[in-house]
Amino acid sequence: MVREANERATLKRARRVVVKIGSRTLAGDGAVYHRLAVALAGAQREGRAVVVVSSGAIALGTKRLGYRARPKEMARLQAAAAAGQSVLMRAYEEAFGAQGITVAQVLLTHADLADRVRANNARAALSALLDAGAIPVLNENDSVAVEEIKFGDNDQLSAMVTPLVDADLLILLSDVPGLLDASGDRVRVVRDVAREALPLVGAVRASSAAVGTGGMASKIEAARRATLAGANVVVADARAEGVIEAVLAGEDVGTLFVAAAKRLSAKKHWIAFTLRPRGDVVLDRGACDAVRAKGKSVLPVGVLGVRGDFRAGDAVRLLDPDGVEIGRGLARYPAVEAVVVAGKAGKEIEEAEHAELVHRDELVVW
Repeated sequence: MVREANERATLKRARRVVVKIGSRTLAGDGAVYHRLAVALAGAQREGRAVVVVSSGAIALGTKRLGYRARPKEMARLQAAAAAGQSVLMRAYEEAFGAQGITVAQVLLTHADLADRVRANNARAALSALLDAGAIPVLNENDSVAVEEIKFGDNDQLSAMVTPLVDADLLILLSDVPGLLDASGDRVRVVRDVAREALPLVGAVRASSAAVGTGGMASKIEAARRATLAGANVVVADARAEGVIEAVLAGEDVGTLFVAAAKRLSAKKHWIAFTLRPRGDVVLDRGACDAVRAKGKSVLPVGVLGVRGDFRAGDAVRLLDPDGVEIGRGLARYPAVEAVVVAGKAGKEIEEAEHAELVHRDELVVW
């Protein structure tokens, strides 16, 4: 209990906070915008900078366009997103304007964060908004980002944004009191996501609601990613009165995912969780041991095979001989050349830069 109290107390000192709120909450409770504005205005008065990651555009657009349910056709999803985004921002502007706070719409796609130059531009823009005292409201640009509508969700976007803005706390607001165990009891603290939270995913029943795309499994994965970026994460019930204030006061609400003791650098976090792998590199047992236990780079001599059509600088998955992923990294040369040098020792490779297929500074090991 003392340890947990100390861990909760660190939330009081959070200076930069990302708050993610989901579609089901926004679509089902019109007063949530007011509660959110009041809570975040209070956080600003305490000297905290706040970023909001908000779902809801498709859900609101679905109603506005007269669709009976969330569309399944891609064109209608895009139409709903386009129609709903203005409604969403108007609700935020009215609620936060009443508190004297300016909100700023920021629409992102996965491609924006996967490209280092564009990601740095986004980082600079968000920093300028926070310095000006505004609250950025982020959402996926669903009206044009076809792949994001089909595969993405804002839980993962919030986890990507957390290191982008150097946040030390991510609050994932949901429609449940936190992570629940197999008996339905709230899990108060998770210190090791892989050991304590992931085994519970099978016990979590996926929601049948057709409004949002996320679920508890998605939130656990987002928590894993954000904790590895050095941030604490709290999953809490958006419907509970004063929930954000309680989290920031260090009270026992929701489930606290404690920040990892050893955080990934911003670049390695980007490699691990933002970039999408373009191919696989299969390693032999010796290479796997060297990479995992000794922190070595991936050398061609330890490569059994190459899959995919990646280019130099693309992310690749590193697999052991059984096909189990052991890590990810940036390829130093394209697949066509990797195939040629696979299994060869350094002295058999003419060009010196081909000594390493993946350098250890650009490699993340699970």
